[in-house]
Amino acid sequence: MLRVLVVDDHPVFRLGMSALLDSLPGIEVVGDAASVAAAVTAAAELAPEVVVMDLHLGDTAPSGVDATREILRILPRAGVLVVTMLDDDDAVFASMRAGARGYLLKGAAPAEIERAVRAVANGEVILGPAVASRAMAYLLGHAAAGGGPVPLPELTSREREVLDLVARGLDNLAISRRLTLSPKTVRNHLSNILAKLQAATRAEAIVRARRSGLGGGP
Repeated sequence: MLRVLVVDDHPVFRLGMSALLDSLPGIEVVGDAASVAAAVTAAAELAPEVVVMDLHLGDTAPSGVDATREILRILPRAGVLVVTMLDDDDAVFASMRAGARGYLLKGAAPAEIERAVRAVANGEVILGPAVASRAMAYLLGHAAAGGGPVPLPELTSREREVLDLVARGLDNLAISRRLTLSPKTVRNHLSNILAKLQAATRAEAIVRARRSGLGGGP
């Protein structure tokens, strides 16, 4: 039997996903969880072969990306299949960088979910049609731009976009208006940027950005 753990903070979706997977031949749902801490604990105790992971686990960090990273640290051979409402580039690539093997949007057909669960269990990488088209557009866009190295590759594309505007002298409010993001989201991006760049201050991040060609650098 293929052992599956379902992680989602919405009880109706979590129970529905568990019921669907339990009804499939050769698949057993061994547990479910609604938070990052509960997911990591359940994974350590139950050793599932596949984890079906939502990305929004409550209103505050850490998120499903953090849960994915921590679970794979404990169970490096497990397959994580993200099933979420989020279809933006940042969410997709952050999940894959954390080690997820699959990414589907909520609303995927039962047959698609079954195929994805079995695929990630076999070590395959699988993306839903909408997600795959976005990924291809992103990769082709970079290739068309010249295929050069991406500056500060440890950042997501959205984080680089935010940092570029910071390095151009825009404040948080101006960035939120330019990118149609909430000020809180901009603050969260900046916090992640500082952490990833190991920069103590905004000014230090700006120096790093300009040296990398962002913000009209050098």
